[in-house]
Amino acid sequence: MADEAKAKGNAAFSAGRFEEAARHFSDAIGLAPGNHVLYSNRSAALASLHRYSEALADAEKTVELKPDWAKGYSRLGAAHLGLGDAASAVAAYEKGLAIEPNNEGLKAGLEDAKKAAAAPPRRGPTGPDAIGQMFQGPELWSKIAADPTTRAYLEQPDFMQMLREVQRNPSNLNMYLSDPRMMQVLSLMLNIKIQRPEASEPSQSTPPPPQQQQTPPPEAKPREVEPEPEPEPMDLTDEDKERKEKKAAAQKEKEAGNAAYKKKDFETAIQHYSKALELDDEDISYLTNRAAVYIEMGKYDECIKDCDKAVERGRELRADFKMISRALTRKGTALVKLAKSSKDFDIAIETFQKALTEHRNPDTLKKLNEAEKAKKELEQQEYYDPKLADEEREKGNEFFKQQKYPEAIKHYTEALRRNPKDPRVYSNRAACYTKLGAMPEGLKDAERCLELDPTFTKGYTRKGAIQFFMKEYDKAMETYQAGLKLDANNQELLDGVRRCVEQINKANRGEISQDELQERQNKAMQDPEIQNILTDPIMRQVLIDLQENPRASQDHLKNPGVMQKIQKLVSAGIVQMR
Repeated sequence: MADEAKAKGNAAFSAGRFEEAARHFSDAIGLAPGNHVLYSNRSAALASLHRYSEALADAEKTVELKPDWAKGYSRLGAAHLGLGDAASAVAAYEKGLAIEPNNEGLKAGLEDAKKAAAAPPRRGPTGPDAIGQMFQGPELWSKIAADPTTRAYLEQPDFMQMLREVQRNPSNLNMYLSDPRMMQVLSLMLNIKIQRPEASEPSQSTPPPPQQQQTPPPEAKPREVEPEPEPEPMDLTDEDKERKEKKAAAQKEKEAGNAAYKKKDFETAIQHYSKALELDDEDISYLTNRAAVYIEMGKYDECIKDCDKAVERGRELRADFKMISRALTRKGTALVKLAKSSKDFDIAIETFQKALTEHRNPDTLKKLNEAEKAKKELEQQEYYDPKLADEEREKGNEFFKQQKYPEAIKHYTEALRRNPKDPRVYSNRAACYTKLGAMPEGLKDAERCLELDPTFTKGYTRKGAIQFFMKEYDKAMETYQAGLKLDANNQELLDGVRRCVEQINKANRGEISQDELQERQNKAMQDPEIQNILTDPIMRQVLIDLQENPRASQDHLKNPGVMQKIQKLVSAGIVQMR
């Protein structure tokens, strides 16, 4: 499944659909999180979307997983260059070239990085574009988190969505400047105190300044702002202040709960998350975090209740869809833990599917696949009934005696559904397939029969007969001989060996038609073992000696290993001994 998602991502990337490509690579990573190539591919897709911070994280993960892979450093260099860090880009490309000195892509990247490092600082964009690009830098999140007036915004889903929109397209900033939170963050990023319009508009009655003050001022310089506590963005009522204080206290409780959870002190974590909920019921993360603790404690019913509350409250608050998806995913996890029968998995699977409609998260997709697999396995266990399986096998035997092979196969198949571990049924169904000329299906059943019971001699008879009918006389001979090791006097196996020897001798004496010989040789050439023998330099020399220097070849034939390979070629019709 990971390979399939990767292939879809590659196709989307080649077509220039980078957002779709990144999504497919994320799905693949969820299924194979240790595959360095997937992180490398997603890094390339994100870099193509100019999301260089995320591309850098993926490139760093690539190098962490596979530090001796040159291409990972190519991704790392590209991400650094996209973020404007030319020095780091140069270092990354040089590390890659130390591993693979002749890599042209790394050479070209290094040249670009050196040019960027040597170039004089370019004048950046001006106006709205310049302001919008401030939201692209990696320092955005650290500045917001460090400032007490903006830290709480990181817990507000609608504000986080606004920031992401601005990061995707800096020109979207103008759409959100009416929000006082965005103005507060902009003030922080510019390191100036932005006045609100109502406080900065001059009165119409204010007289114009004296003429001498209209002299053009010297070149403007940014005004140094002395450090001082940031003022409140607006006057707050007592009720608003109390609400803000409660939210801050709730965040502290959440942090304490997270710390307790990491220490596996689940009871303490529950207390902190519950206290946070009492202080602030507008943040559903307290519910989803408490639900996660309940899963660890095995309190699955309490987890489900919290998740249902989180979804309901999240809808009311129009919470981030990712938070809704997280609540549904945790509910599905609890339902899987509670499942006792295959039908119990239905509601868990449905819950995971709902979570994916909210947000396509790789972890949720993985849990869905695991639930569907567990349901299927449990269905097989519930259907298991050896007694009914024996009844179906006997019905199949009766139809076989009447030469009604399709009907017999139907009953044998039902017997295997009831008891998939009975080698006799596989053997019997293989006989039916043989009668109907379905040799590949019969061979598969015969091999499964011997996997289940390697001492079941009838399985060797079935398999050898099918191989004989497929004119693979060398393989049939090996199968019959393996069976004779278990039962040296088994007449069916002895007869099988005799028939194989007759056919092989016919080929050696040239008593078969050219078409039949050609058919046998074509089949043999598809056999990996035959291919290995013919490409072995030693065996090629042996075959040349057999043709050109028979006396010297006698020494080769004294070697048991060589003689066995020669016999393999003779049996396959590739070599004739006269």
